[in-house]
Parts: sequence; structure tokens; C-alpha cells
Amino acid sequence: MNQGNHTSVKEFVFQELTPFWELECVLFVIFLVVYVATVVGNALIVVAVTYEPRLHTPMYFLLRNKSILDIMFSTITVPKFLVDLLSKKKAISYNGCMAQIFLFHFVGGADVFFLSVMAYDRYLAIAKPLHYVSIMRREVWVALVVASWIGGGLHSTIQTILMLPLPFCGPNILDTFYCDVPQVVKLACTDISALEIFVIVHNGLLTLLMFLLLLGSYTVILMMLQSYSGEGWNKALSTCTSHVMVVTLHFVPCIYVYCRPFITLPMDTAISLNNTIITPMLNPMIYTLRNQEMKSAMRRLQRRLQASENNALG
Repeated sequence: MNQGNHTSVKEFVFQELTPFWELECVLFVIFLVVYVATVVGNALIVVAVTYEPRLHTPMYFLLRNKSILDIMFSTITVPKFLVDLLSKKKAISYNGCMAQIFLFHFVGGADVFFLSVMAYDRYLAIAKPLHYVSIMRREVWVALVVASWIGGGLHSTIQTILMLPLPFCGPNILDTFYCDVPQVVKLACTDISALEIFVIVHNGLLTLLMFLLLLGSYTVILMMLQSYSGEGWNKALSTCTSHVMVVTLHFVPCIYVYCRPFITLPMDTAISLNNTIITPMLNPMIYTLRNQEMKSAMRRLQRRLQASENNALG
């Protein structure tokens, strides 16, 4: 990504969370623990689904890919943020900033499409249980996952192409701790009104529309569950409730950030911390604590690891 001669800005400087060094050290420890928990929790889901034959179904195949997305989404911003917490100068190069924006929206966009795929999977499982296996064949799983990644790539590529020609003459201070479209575009020394409207429509309104459609689809699914009874009802309700919680955690911050003009609000930093750091950690907890099959698989995985460790020691 060559910035050429259209900008004099060589780097962007991030805003400090706090002017107190001691508090930044405390925050470093807290967010490091959260990040490690995010990676370990999602990695355990990936391993459990991969090596547990009982979880080789479309729903858990999709859940495994969701965990991979969560690890990637958190890794795009959090390690750099942790380093900056201990650094006096919290900066990122122009090229690094553009790369972070591309990756952030690539994975985030793929995640949005992927949550729609998971909703479609649950709809088929509940609305057409007799045809579910024939419809959700392995090639269909793979095609839906690939389509989600392609959708995220197209979404990110369009935004990055529109941002690269923008001139940046200064100032270069971002009112956030990572590079994102609204904060960076505001610093461009040119008229950004057309691009601002495009981003609000492309990111904000489309995200809001997808969120409403997903809530509507899960409402239909929950209404269908009224015909279920006993253990089947409890299992389906628990699964759908987990999906609704994850969809809400993911979409609400995105709507807050992108479905409005490029202005700074008091809650921006808290919402960004929640979206990039907290939510990826909560997802594996939501899926495992509310899912008996996943909890059983985790216990079996733990026994396997303990047995392997005992054999190695023996």
C-alpha cells in the first residue's frame, strides 16, 4: 500500500485510555488475561469439534468456523493495543493503519455473513427436520463458509479502495485505540461528505437491516419451537437463545459505530473495547455453558488430554 505523494502523514497516533501509567499497567494485565481467555476458549471449541466425532454436524462445523473468526477478529487489534498500553508513543504507520482497517472489516464482514448462515442452519434444522440432512450436505457447508469469507473480502476491499486516495495533511491523532473507517476518514483534508454517507449506508444501514432480519428469523424459529416438547424443546431453545445473544452482542456495537455521522461520542471507547475485546471472549462461554453436547465434548477432551499426559509421564 503505497501512500504516494497525496499525504504528508506517515503515521497515526492513538488516543490514550488514561494519562496514568499505573492504571495503564493494570489495564494491560486485565486485557491480556481477556485476550488469552479469548484465544484459549475459542481454540478449545475448534479442537473439540475437530476431534469429537459426535460434533461432526453442520451446526458444530459452523460453530468451529465462528470460533476461528473470533480469534482472528480479536488478534487484529488486541496485541497492538496491549503493546501500546506499555508504550509512551502509541502510533501506527499509514500502511499499517490501512492494513488493520482492511483486515478488521474483512473478518468482521465475514462474521456478519456467517451469523446469517448460522441462522439459516437453525431454521432448516427446526422448520425442515426431515430434509435437514439432505439439504445441509458437506458441500453446502463449505460453500456457505466460502461465500461468507468472499462477502467479507468484497466488503473490506470496497472500503479500502475508497480510503486509499484520501489525502492526510494533519492532524494525525485518532480518538480511538485502533484504526477504523470513521476515525481515520475524519482526519482527511478533503470533503468527506460523500464517503461518509456511503459508509453509513454500506456499513450502518445494511448492518441494521441484517440485524432486524436475523431477529425476525429467530422470532419465527422460536414460534416454531412451540410444537416441540420435552428434551427436544429445551435443546432447540437453548441453541437458539445462544445464537440470539451472540447476534445481539455483535450487531448492536456495529450499529452504534457505523449507523451515524462521523462524530465522537462519550461511549465510543467503551463500545469499541466491548466489540473488539470482550465479545470475542464471551462467545465461547455462551456456546459452551448453554450447550450440553459441547460441555460433554469438553469433558471428554479434558480426559483425553489427562490420559495423554499420564501416558507421557509414565
